[in-house]
Amino acid sequence: QVQLVESGGGSVQTGGSLRLSCTASQAGFSMGWFRQAPGKEREELATITGLGSTGYADSVKGRFTISRNNAKNTLYLQMDSLKPEDTALYYCAAVRTISREGRCPGFSHCGQGTQVTVSS
Repeated sequence: QVQLVESGGGSVQTGGSLRLSCTASQAGFSMGWFRQAPGKEREELATITGLGSTGYADSVKGRFTISRNNAKNTLYLQMDSLKPEDTALYYCAAVRTISREGRCPGFSHCGQGTQVTVSS
């Protein structure tokens, strides 16, 4: 079982930046970030493999950057040029799976989330 703990959420004004962190109890697997806003479906934002290959949703491409520090078992999401529509609960996910069930579809482990609020 992989334990995931997110941190770094908070409140920021439009155009601001935040960096989310996710500390994992193990390392070496694909990880990702999701978010869910009230009344909206959960959205996969960014993924990174164990070797560092990345992928992004169109909604955040060019504004968000996913990275990892394997020595610290930590995943990051640098979020720049934030918009009010980025307001959501952000989740860290780990270990790819073919299942689309669960709180982080396509991953077998999902954190509890950290809130990001962007005000206009």
